[in-house]
Amino acid sequence: MAASVSARLSKSKGLLSLANSSKSCGCQFSWRLFNRNFSASTALQSGSKELYWNDRAEPNEKTFDKILIANRGEIACRVIQTCKRLGINTVAIHSDVDSRSVHTLMADEAVNVGPAPTSQSYLNMDIILKAIKDTGAQAVHPGYGFLSENTVFAAKLAEIGVEFIGPSSSSIHAMGDKIESKRIAMKAGVNMIPGHDGEIEDVDACVKYANEIGYPVMIKASAGGGGKGMRIAWNDQEAREAFRLSKQEATSSFGDDRMLIEKFIDNPRHIEVQVLCDKHGNALWLNERECSIQRRNQKVIEEAPSTFIDPDMRRAMGEQATQLATAVGYTSAGTVEFLVDSKKNFYFLEMNTRLQVEHPITECITGIDLVHQMIRSAKGHKLLHKQSDIPIDGWAFECRVYAEDPYKNFGMPSIGRLTKYIEPSHLEKVRCDSGIKEGSEISVYYDAMICKLVTYGKTRQDALDVMVNALDNYVIKGVTHNIPLLRDICTEESFITGDISTDYLPKIYPDGFKGKQLSTGENNNLAAMATLIYIRDQILSRNFINQTRVPVSSDLPSVWSLSVQIGDQSVPVSASCGDGYIKVECGGQTMSVLGNLDFSSPLLEVFINDQPTVIQLTQRLGAGKYRLRYLGTVFPVTVMDAFASEMMKYMPERLPEDLPTMVNAPMPGVIKSIAVEVGQQIGEGQEVCVLEAMKMQNSLVAGVTGKVKKILFQQGATVDEGDLIVELEEESK
Repeated sequence: MAASVSARLSKSKGLLSLANSSKSCGCQFSWRLFNRNFSASTALQSGSKELYWNDRAEPNEKTFDKILIANRGEIACRVIQTCKRLGINTVAIHSDVDSRSVHTLMADEAVNVGPAPTSQSYLNMDIILKAIKDTGAQAVHPGYGFLSENTVFAAKLAEIGVEFIGPSSSSIHAMGDKIESKRIAMKAGVNMIPGHDGEIEDVDACVKYANEIGYPVMIKASAGGGGKGMRIAWNDQEAREAFRLSKQEATSSFGDDRMLIEKFIDNPRHIEVQVLCDKHGNALWLNERECSIQRRNQKVIEEAPSTFIDPDMRRAMGEQATQLATAVGYTSAGTVEFLVDSKKNFYFLEMNTRLQVEHPITECITGIDLVHQMIRSAKGHKLLHKQSDIPIDGWAFECRVYAEDPYKNFGMPSIGRLTKYIEPSHLEKVRCDSGIKEGSEISVYYDAMICKLVTYGKTRQDALDVMVNALDNYVIKGVTHNIPLLRDICTEESFITGDISTDYLPKIYPDGFKGKQLSTGENNNLAAMATLIYIRDQILSRNFINQTRVPVSSDLPSVWSLSVQIGDQSVPVSASCGDGYIKVECGGQTMSVLGNLDFSSPLLEVFINDQPTVIQLTQRLGAGKYRLRYLGTVFPVTVMDAFASEMMKYMPERLPEDLPTMVNAPMPGVIKSIAVEVGQQIGEGQEVCVLEAMKMQNSLVAGVTGKVKKILFQQGATVDEGDLIVELEEESK
């Protein structure tokens, strides 16, 4: 067996055999490391096919000489990449903290537009307009977010003769206002969700309309988007709270606090249609994207196409989407979003008048560079595609990799510096759209997205298998990230079969995400791999004295009796060294284990009984203690010899802390309001304060009934994760 595994390792593409073998205990270990190109890449490796294999333009057609990208991060990098391919010079704008960011260095020119807060930099129209004039940019691509759907910005560009690479100001206005967009969509013959046709005047009116429509209802900002300023209410009390918090979010995120209300379609799918239009009245639909996996109304995983949509329904949705686009004189790439019920009835939700975050999966299955076509349309060129030219070739997934803790409400933001960062762009059929690198900082000022991880396959399962492998090969250290949740979803039965809805996360994880739950076999595999790492460490420790290599100590045993502690489980392990591998006995099973364990690589490809798996050594804690990421989740593992294991039973157990009287910040953010005073008597579940993080409002409540003892932060203060905000004195019983 060992010979077959060794042969497989040697034949693997890009393997570098390290002349670093140890002949202790009759065992020769050949440690191998993948010789990978870990540089960030947005090229999808899909055989011989080019990424944009169906993209079209006239030979030598005119384009812009210089484009300014009014955005940051991965979407700025994405636009710059297409511009470079087309030979267009680019101008990046950046805040003070982004002066050395990837998009800033990637562009031909860069202009500082102010301090870190977005209101003083990326939303500062006056200074951005000055940068456009100073650099002589002929056009502006806004990306998504920030000024991408700002009618004033689009109009001001038109006034100075600079092209906005997007729709006209009037189209943005018509579709950006959810109240007005519903009226237009109704006239255009688009299916509508029942609701109140107008603005909600106040909280009492909200409750009145909710009862007329019938619970559940969706309360959302008229100018909203990206999941901000919207909440579901199932009764009058929830309607009042949802109206208040959503209105605050709308003011903070959009500067527009108008609210609307409509029927909430229970257990729906969220499916959107990509449209592409030009200035000559041509409009295409580029198939659909399934975006039902969401948390807090924000997308987590998207795929194209959808398993739920048949050809007739796809055509009907596409035709309605282009009807709406034509009705408002749309002239660029945009997305019409629908809610779809279990009977395949679809209802208009909103139109996003910009490039979507998830546009890469549409590019994968159609071969069209959407950024390029947006540039062509802005320049006045006609679309060269016909509707019959738009294929569905294969399947694509996008996982949004965020710096956030998935164990807290499926994802609370995390900040910090990326101390180690390796994208899985070395794998075939993988595309990584990111705007960060090793050493980059994820700050409290901007969105917590690290990367859009995209995979492609001829079938859905092919693309899903590639995604799982890509997630296993993704290395991120320095911040907490959501890869454990993403990987668990990608291997969950309902998701694999396509049985999903926007209720997926609370349905599958009713008590929240707890990490991968290992089966007995998986637990034994982890114990076996930990044993391999431990023995390797023991061998290496005997190779060096004071950093000088010496012959291996002859007292190293050939047979090991160990105990592997995984969480609260203890797995007895017997191990013996063989010729190029280790034999491990645990759980009544004998396994042969071999892997590449060079210290310079955090990724370890391990073969157990000739079956490959990737494990990540995230941290060595010393004395046989490790943190290993296996099947997406990080497990604390301790490997002990027989004596240490025996002594462990005499160690006192650490009691869990009881902190019901503490109201701590669950994430970094800004205190938007304090709802209590020192000495005030409050009840369990009563709101204590509102914390804003990444433009989302989070209501923090008391865990016990008692009296407010201390308030350690005031309104407007910035807090870090774990900071104590309010301390309570529990009511005596």
